[in-house]
Amino acid sequence: MGIEQLIVQVSTSVIFLLSAMLSLLLTRKFIVKRHKSYLFWSIGMWLFAFGSLLEILFASGIYGRALIDVYLFIVALLVESLALGSMQLIKSEKIRLSYYLFCVATSLLLAYSIFTTQIGNIITTYVVFGRLPLAIIITSSLVTFPASAVLVIIAALSYKKSKNKKMLYIIAGVVIVSIGSTLYITGIPEFLYFVEFIGIILLWLAFF
Repeated sequence: MGIEQLIVQVSTSVIFLLSAMLSLLLTRKFIVKRHKSYLFWSIGMWLFAFGSLLEILFASGIYGRALIDVYLFIVALLVESLALGSMQLIKSEKIRLSYYLFCVATSLLLAYSIFTTQIGNIITTYVVFGRLPLAIIITSSLVTFPASAVLVIIAALSYKKSKNKKMLYIIAGVVIVSIGSTLYITGIPEFLYFVEFIGIILLWLAFF
């Protein structure tokens, strides 16, 4: 095992542990408070943890079409789940219902594009780094970009109303995690997981 592979395995393992712990705490909060926000936030973090677990497998040389399909799907859905949690803070039932329908439609479209599109090996130097087919880029963007906007806008509105600094951590976390997409054009793909690490730390600060 080379040092590069070992670094990736250690970093993905740390991210997995942090995300799994946060998922457990958010699930516990939902059980206690029974608020839908914590339900969706906990689902989003469990998806984050599962995605990190798949990254550990990729770093260990375990790779297959089914695994990468699941990975690409849940990476998009985790952002959507976090946005659905924030959407519970919106009082308008009409707005929430409209976003629910939009999420269902775009998620089904993403699932269809992943299932019907041929995806090659996109693992480079033990991380997810390959170029994705255009269809998947477009459909995943339909899921993640609006979800990121929802997270930022609702967090900003909540901060304006309550002056709660934790809302700023949510905004920062979303922006930093979004930077991960630009790592496809860098020469240091290991930074992808560094960004995930910073993102999970910010989410810890946001929720606790």
